[in-house]
Amino acid sequence: MMQIGFNKTNESEYRVLCLGAHCDDIEIGCGGTVLKLIENYKNIIFYWVVFSSNQERAQEAIASANLFLKEAKAKTVIVKDFRDGFLPFYGIEVKEYFEQLKQEFSPDLILTHYRQDLHQDHRLISDLTWNTFRNHLILEYEIPKYDGDLGIPNFFVQIDESICRRKIQYILDAFKTQTNKQWFTEETFRSLLRIRGMESNSPSKYAEAFYCRKIVF
Repeated sequence: MMQIGFNKTNESEYRVLCLGAHCDDIEIGCGGTVLKLIENYKNIIFYWVVFSSNQERAQEAIASANLFLKEAKAKTVIVKDFRDGFLPFYGIEVKEYFEQLKQEFSPDLILTHYRQDLHQDHRLISDLTWNTFRNHLILEYEIPKYDGDLGIPNFFVQIDESICRRKIQYILDAFKTQTNKQWFTEETFRSLLRIRGMESNSPSKYAEAFYCRKIVF
């Protein structure tokens, strides 16, 4: 695994902004990386923002974020109520919130959606991330879906078996409203982790993958 945050030590404060269009996106896309960061950095602070939800899903999202972030030094969890599938049509309001977010939190690392994701909500969040945060390390995570839009990532975070199991179990436990979907299974999540683990020669066999457009060392 490449060390994220090159000038940080385990005792330094490390600030991470997690952005997801929908209530389970962050967990599916980068939940293992979140858990590994918490293990590696004692003084880690998270700002976790979900943009689309309804009342039932918002409750799931908050419960899930609290599971993933329970060992973090500090966390802020925000769940917005923009309509699922319609984010581009709320573009002005979403952009205004990004500008507010930039004033509230200055991250060392941002985890957001992949810009080539075929879901319109995901693409908007990715575009506005880059449009708003111009001097930050940004990693774009991937979401498996029916559209078949998985690409060729260039940044891998190797995770061990215990984190792999925790990530999947937390997702399945938190998002009960999604269990009727044929893709929302342990096999789906573990399969992608295994493929990315193979591609990155992970000793544990598992990894999460990201797209890093720009990195300055």
